[in-house]
Amino acid sequence: MSTVRAKKHLGQHFLNDKNAAQRIVEALDPKLGFSQVLEVGPGMGVLSDFLLQKEEYETYLIDVDDESVAYLDDKYPQLGKRLIHGDFLNLDFSQYFGEKMAIIGNFPYNISSQILFKILDERQRVVQMTGMFQKEVAERCTAKAGSKEYGILSVFLQAYYKVEYLFTVKAGAFNPPPKVLSGVIRMTRNDREQLACDEKLFWRVVKAGFNQRRKTLRNSLSGVVPKDKMSDNPLYELRAERLTVDDFVSLTNEIANSL
Repeated sequence: MSTVRAKKHLGQHFLNDKNAAQRIVEALDPKLGFSQVLEVGPGMGVLSDFLLQKEEYETYLIDVDDESVAYLDDKYPQLGKRLIHGDFLNLDFSQYFGEKMAIIGNFPYNISSQILFKILDERQRVVQMTGMFQKEVAERCTAKAGSKEYGILSVFLQAYYKVEYLFTVKAGAFNPPPKVLSGVIRMTRNDREQLACDEKLFWRVVKAGFNQRRKTLRNSLSGVVPKDKMSDNPLYELRAERLTVDDFVSLTNEIANSL
């Protein structure tokens, strides 16, 4: 088998540190009840080698890169239809997966946010995700209220998942090496079936708050709720980065009642 060329336009940086790969795979917890795992962007299969040794679940691979898919098809002929040639962002999960599944990957850094929002869209099915992102993105995912890294992504992910920062991976562990450090995170579904508020309004409130994050919410939310309908709730006097998920839920309910 020949090797696969890493393609810049696909954001590919192939992990070649087998110790890091094994740690990422071992971070998955099959006791959560999933029997299927989807690896996104497997490249040449450094994670796949460890995943396919596991008998607790069936491993699926998805890659948009023609060259990778041909390589993986040759390397893992046993996969058959479990090797999906396609774009993860457009994947119809119901065609392949049951009620509970997990996602894993050394994710392309140029579409990190889109990948995370796709997982959020499938949150009733995806009970766990373990994967590698640019360290800055990984830190945003796990940031707590009050920190400068805390933002829209932090709130949306932490509304539905327990998000943990596991470890950092240096640039030398990849081919070609990226110009940044990488961070591995694990997201485990919490027991919130849905938020205790109007979820669409919640998303609007969070986005509006962080889109003008230097302003207090009394000013940044004026496009969502008129100032004359805002109460004297002290949350309005804070910036968005100070509010926890529960604070945003509470404020969303108050706004819904005032509209």
